[in-house]
Amino acid sequence: MSTPFEDNIVASETPVYAISIAAQLAGLHPQTLRQYDRVGLVSAHRVAGRNRLYSARDVQRLRYVSQLSNEGLSIEGIKRVLELEEQVLELRERLGEFHRERTSRALVVWRPQRVNRDQ
Repeated sequence: MSTPFEDNIVASETPVYAISIAAQLAGLHPQTLRQYDRVGLVSAHRVAGRNRLYSARDVQRLRYVSQLSNEGLSIEGIKRVLELEEQVLELRERLGEFHRERTSRALVVWRPQRVNRDQ
């Protein structure tokens, strides 16, 4: 049996889950999702100004936030962990770009062997 995250019918960033479904998929209470939205841990997509919709990626993030919370981190601690992880991803991307630029701009110098004309 496949999960909603394994089906490639909808992109993982597309908000399709109502708060009750997202809460059920993440194993949380809908009020917890509202709290996480208020403090900025997981921001729901707003539809018609009021209704919250969550994407598969949001649900994965909710599960991760829940795991960190269960391990004893405070909301501020969870925020910091998420910020640091985002910084690490950005730095890895920059490092990859640096390596690509470095290798693509490599100068190859061709030095033909000199023929000794004295012989």
